[in-house]
Amino acid sequence: MRASLPPAIPQPRQYSTFQVILSFAPYLWPKSNLGARIRVSMAVISMVLAKAAAVYVPILYARAIDALTKPSTLAVALPVALILGYGIARIGAAGFGEIRDALFASVSQRAVRQVALQTYQHLHRVSLRFHLDRQTGGLSRVIDRGVLGMQSVLRLAVFNVVPTAVELLLVTGIIWRMFDWRYAMVTFLAVLVYVGFTSTLAGRRGRYRRTLNESDNEASSKSLDSLLNYETVKYFGNEAHEAARYDKALARYERAAVRVQVSLNMLNLGQAAIIAIGLTVIMLMAARSMAAGEMTIGSFVLINTYLMQLYQPLNFLGMVYMTIKQGLVDMEQMFTLMQVEAEVTDKPGARPLIAGAPGGAVRFEAVQFGYRPNREILHGVSFTIPAGKRVAIVGPTGSGKSTISRLLFRFYDVTGGRILIDGQDIRDVTQGSVRAAIGVVPQDTVLFNDTIRYNIGYGKPSASHAEIEQAARLAQVHDFVTRLPEGYDTMVGERGLKLSGGEKQRVAIARTILKDPRILILDEATSALDTRTEQEIQGAFRAVMSHRTTLVIAHRLSTVIDADEIIVLNDGRIEERGTHASLLARDGLYARLWAMQADEPTPVLV
Repeated sequence: MRASLPPAIPQPRQYSTFQVILSFAPYLWPKSNLGARIRVSMAVISMVLAKAAAVYVPILYARAIDALTKPSTLAVALPVALILGYGIARIGAAGFGEIRDALFASVSQRAVRQVALQTYQHLHRVSLRFHLDRQTGGLSRVIDRGVLGMQSVLRLAVFNVVPTAVELLLVTGIIWRMFDWRYAMVTFLAVLVYVGFTSTLAGRRGRYRRTLNESDNEASSKSLDSLLNYETVKYFGNEAHEAARYDKALARYERAAVRVQVSLNMLNLGQAAIIAIGLTVIMLMAARSMAAGEMTIGSFVLINTYLMQLYQPLNFLGMVYMTIKQGLVDMEQMFTLMQVEAEVTDKPGARPLIAGAPGGAVRFEAVQFGYRPNREILHGVSFTIPAGKRVAIVGPTGSGKSTISRLLFRFYDVTGGRILIDGQDIRDVTQGSVRAAIGVVPQDTVLFNDTIRYNIGYGKPSASHAEIEQAARLAQVHDFVTRLPEGYDTMVGERGLKLSGGEKQRVAIARTILKDPRILILDEATSALDTRTEQEIQGAFRAVMSHRTTLVIAHRLSTVIDADEIIVLNDGRIEERGTHASLLARDGLYARLWAMQADEPTPVLV
């Protein structure tokens, strides 16, 4: 059967602003959370009551003024009652607004938490290919900005935009009813022009904001990458080169930031002009009506108060709108990340891997694989590792050795053939159960910036301190740890840089021992160590490999001479296989590699 082509890297679809809103809406109205729905409903009712009280305040104020301007009513309780009503209405508007905010706070924060968590979990589900093609600094910035964007959108949209829209409708209706349709028309047209102008300019600013975000991602990624590789920068004396790269990214950010600021200034100027023109026209109309005797002083104050009350949040609405627009752009990038498809997924109804007896047998059957359609790495590789046995894979650089371990761990799926553990195709069982059965000690050991205890315990998060110590003893690292001033609470630094190569490897071995897998992969785990440290580590490896199925991927042939079988890969094909002695007798590629390594000069310690 012809092998299928490796899948192309899935490209996530870009979200529009409307799609972002639709994607986020279900989190605010969760199906399975009746309490959250009740709180949202009560918050909406409180918002309506707050705005109803707010629009009634100017009416009470105007009637109080009219009552006070008529001498016959000065001795009557009406003005006092109107003033008291005015005060109560203001308290009601403020009180219902605070109740709305308090009710909605838990709902909005829970929604932000759920989206952030799902994004984080999704990034752990997507393929290794995606993470190799992306920069961690940029991803973290996307998530951070997305979370802040959600908080801004919820706070401003729910607490400012929607209430202002409700108030606009109420005020327009009251002005129409109490005065004239012309007043309502001018008020509505001014708001309509204001919103149209703001949304048009906001579209341009959205594009500038995307450029700003991209520049920010680039600058953050470059700085993080450089600081993580601090020693490499120092080795080559490339501080000036790194600074120039960072400055180039910052210069692009600077240009984008200037565009964003200038466009904001133009937006504010236009909004102020529209509001001023609308307010001036209304006041001229009101002054004419008052001169004609058609309007009282109270009515003149009323319409002026309404317009000031309405235009004041509209003036603020410009900044609010832009903040929401920027928040939606930030959310757009995070929701786009959520659409990245996982390349490796469990089949529907996949069951956990069932351990055989004794368990841990591995079989590759005519496996073909390539990272890209035009770059095939493995060409029909077949071999078996019986349960409890040790098989080594060696070969020149680029022959496909590490690819085999990635396929077994199911970071990628084969494009041809199949891989079986205890007779079960790993594509037919859950990824979690496959990875739970396999322990890996990689060539480049990366530790978390936490304590030694945490890093060893990572192999089994529920492990007790006694179990962690026992794993450390088997990995021959316990004595070293106890000599440290802080013992197991010693921080290892970023990526474990405070430890030497041998110490990091021992911690990695202890972590794998604690996991207690039935299949072990040693992926060139000692290639970066000196001979003495390598020999000490080999003792720890023997404790790990005991009674486990072991796949050793090695560059140094001296570390695999006692393997049950040695497989020699060359250009993605098995060229030779056998024991160390039989391969030397064959006088083929393995023998040549052995001879070349034997001729390498032994380093002299001075």
